[in-house]
Amino acid sequence: MRASGILLPISGIPSAYGIGTFSKEAYDFVDFLAQGGQTFWQILPLGPTGYGDSPYQSFSTFAGNPYYIDLEELIRQGVISKEQCEACDWGGSEGYVDYEKIYQSRFKVLRAGFLQSRIEENEDFQAFVRENSHWLLDYALYMAVKDSYGGTSWSQWDEDIRLRKMDAISSCQKKLKDEILFYEYQQYLFASQWERLKKYANGKGIRIIGDIPIYVAFDSADAWANPELFQFDDDGLPTGVAGCPPDAFSATGQLWGNPLYRWDYHKKTGYAWWVQRIAHCYKLYDVVRIDHFRGFDEYYHIPYGDPTAEYGKWEKGPGYELFKVLKEKLGKMQVIAEDLGYLTPSVIKLVKKTGYPGMKVLQFAFDAGSDSEYLPHNYTENSVVYTGTHDNDTTVGWFQSMGRKDKNFARRYLNFKGNKNVEWEFIRAALASVADTAIIPMQDYLGLGKEARINTPSTLGDNWKWRMQKGQAGEELAQRIYQLSKLYGRVHK
Repeated sequence: MRASGILLPISGIPSAYGIGTFSKEAYDFVDFLAQGGQTFWQILPLGPTGYGDSPYQSFSTFAGNPYYIDLEELIRQGVISKEQCEACDWGGSEGYVDYEKIYQSRFKVLRAGFLQSRIEENEDFQAFVRENSHWLLDYALYMAVKDSYGGTSWSQWDEDIRLRKMDAISSCQKKLKDEILFYEYQQYLFASQWERLKKYANGKGIRIIGDIPIYVAFDSADAWANPELFQFDDDGLPTGVAGCPPDAFSATGQLWGNPLYRWDYHKKTGYAWWVQRIAHCYKLYDVVRIDHFRGFDEYYHIPYGDPTAEYGKWEKGPGYELFKVLKEKLGKMQVIAEDLGYLTPSVIKLVKKTGYPGMKVLQFAFDAGSDSEYLPHNYTENSVVYTGTHDNDTTVGWFQSMGRKDKNFARRYLNFKGNKNVEWEFIRAALASVADTAIIPMQDYLGLGKEARINTPSTLGDNWKWRMQKGQAGEELAQRIYQLSKLYGRVHK
């Protein structure tokens, strides 16, 4: 079935107190999607973020980001006051997130709510802790211990707790009892609020596309609590880490630093951790986009400690077997395979065998003189087309920075002239294409330039900050989106 949707991270919603949350404005955005005849809302990973603020480097693959908890709901519940929230400095901009200010203020306010909540007596909370004990107990303990070490990574902790010796675990559980409860409280609030928002979206005919990184962060509860899943030595340090080899974009490659999976161990357990992880994803989302799908076919192994990615080597991943097991255990899953970049014949074969749609990105298409697979006339129905992703510039910013030949090629291909409102030409091309699904970043519908870019890969400091401002997603825009989506057979309401 032909359908379309919009990509907007939760952080980009114009909520009060410095960052987008599961607030009234999030429900308003769902209404906007419904008015626009959309079927999907695609978001970025929901996990708790640390240094660098990337949702792709999270402290847990199961936990939710406490920044997204709607503080206004806690005000209504009477556990915190409006004055407490307004006394905090959330940063001076409505258009950008100031993560340092959010970090300094958010936990202060959440702690005040926690101290008033008497949460341990709440039966729903108790049930939540029981149902999620397979990850929540490790995560809450991990975060509490991490705080007690001034926020340092677990690789810097004392050996007994770093290597999870029973006496050390039991001593920390007693000593940090309140802190552990505080982290469980945050996760309960996150899960309850997100569940309500998702239910509201589903009730309006909007389905959530979630995004999961293939790897977990080294500085995470997953890596600390389950060292057997990863290529670690006896001291709990990686023997190799993830990344990408040198290419035209980077002479030394990309060194991501994530721990690599011990696929032979995962196979022995019947991929139990993966089954648990993906099952958890389908509680949170309706469709799952898996980042860096290539890594399941082959992954790049860089020796731990290398300063660059130049001397890595390709190793074999689990291939189709993992997806066969997931299908057997979880039934039919709706997945989008992020199959961008250089693809070997074996990756193409794997994507085809799973039956999952791959991705097409219009910004990769207009290289003058080439017949790129990203040009719409080369698409197949079983694909998802984007004007750009969270890693690209906005369409306006990208078009402005294109070379003259490429610009002229794009104008000829899409049959338009000039430089004004070009974003709508690319949006139209995506919606008109044969791809079953078209996803457009919100910044493109708003016609914003490079100031609204979400992420520039391999850079630190200015990413994940952009926010939509109040009133930008209005009725007139919703109507325009509706008419164009309907014209190309993507509206079914």
